[in-house]
Amino acid sequence: MTEFLMQTYARQPIAFERGEGAWLFDVNGEKYLDALAGIAVNGLGHGHPRLAKALCEQAGRLIHTSNLYRIPLQEALAERLCQLSGLSRAFFCNSGAEANEAAIKLARLHGHHQGVDNPAIVVMEKSFHGRTMATLSATGNRKVQAGFEPLVSGFVRVPFGSADAVAALASHHKNIVAVLVEPYQGEGGVQIPQLDYLVQLRRICDEQGWLLMLDEVQTGVGRTGKWFAFQHTGMMPDVMTLAKGLGSGVPIGACLARGVAAETFTPGKHGSTFGGGPFACTAALTTLEVMESEGLLAHADQLGAFIRADLAERLRGNPGIVEIRGQGLMIGIELDRPCADLVKIALAEKLLINVTNDNVVRLLPPLVMKQEEAELLTETLARLISAFLG
Repeated sequence: MTEFLMQTYARQPIAFERGEGAWLFDVNGEKYLDALAGIAVNGLGHGHPRLAKALCEQAGRLIHTSNLYRIPLQEALAERLCQLSGLSRAFFCNSGAEANEAAIKLARLHGHHQGVDNPAIVVMEKSFHGRTMATLSATGNRKVQAGFEPLVSGFVRVPFGSADAVAALASHHKNIVAVLVEPYQGEGGVQIPQLDYLVQLRRICDEQGWLLMLDEVQTGVGRTGKWFAFQHTGMMPDVMTLAKGLGSGVPIGACLARGVAAETFTPGKHGSTFGGGPFACTAALTTLEVMESEGLLAHADQLGAFIRADLAERLRGNPGIVEIRGQGLMIGIELDRPCADLVKIALAEKLLINVTNDNVVRLLPPLVMKQEEAELLTETLARLISAFLG
């Protein structure tokens, strides 16, 4: 029946009908180990009983009212996220792209408030921020931008991981108002910068009066072993965007801010019909509660370290392995050649993985994955990669 769908995806020839923990079951009853979690979305895995119960109960009470009225669950979620992050206000939307769109608008409005007529935002090469026109323009990937010109102006691009490149802009770009950066690049190949990279960006932004905006759509909500990836560094952003794992599969995004950035939007300047509705906020609040009560942050940190170490041991001495890197349960295995075929090879072995940036196997397992499941993952994947590399 795919003839009725716009051909925007090169889908794998499989359909799933139910899930349990780190496992998915297809329409024929075949069982697959999920090491992708809906692209870093299903942090609680599949069919988590507490989440299912909370959603069923909320659906029976109230799904949507709109932001014309107060939404107590939205207020509770904003308070919880601010407590966890140290930021002070939240705006809710429905996706990571929308959250980043909000951040871009916020930065531009802030710039105009500062008397900058054509505010510009520093962005990074190989970044990915979404597929709306503004977030697509901010993204550092010509392949996904091609055909959608003219792109939105107002972005200045530098190499990811180089604080010096950002600092060098200050002398000849007088209209910069913000820096937008992923703490770790996901779509760009699970790129992990030096530990002090964000600290240096914080210093530069403070010196120049720029906002530091972190895209934590993929890294946030426990994925790296902390609530948010910036918490590995000790610095604080002015703006942070979230989505993916926040609702455990129910669409929700958020743009959090502090200081002057938290006061920039006023009524009429931004909005969302669906953003922060009771149903989505129930999903997010329950997700945060379960993560805390089940100790999933520490688990993600420890299990991710095991997966990286075990893969390194199993693949030791293989010249086709460039690097195994990551933080928590965000892991990349870089090969010395394109490896997109590994996705289908793994699928045939009942393992769900992803390849990004052409030659990086990306693992984003559910945060609830068990030790024995992680061992099955490393054994299977190392065997497949070794055979692929010959």
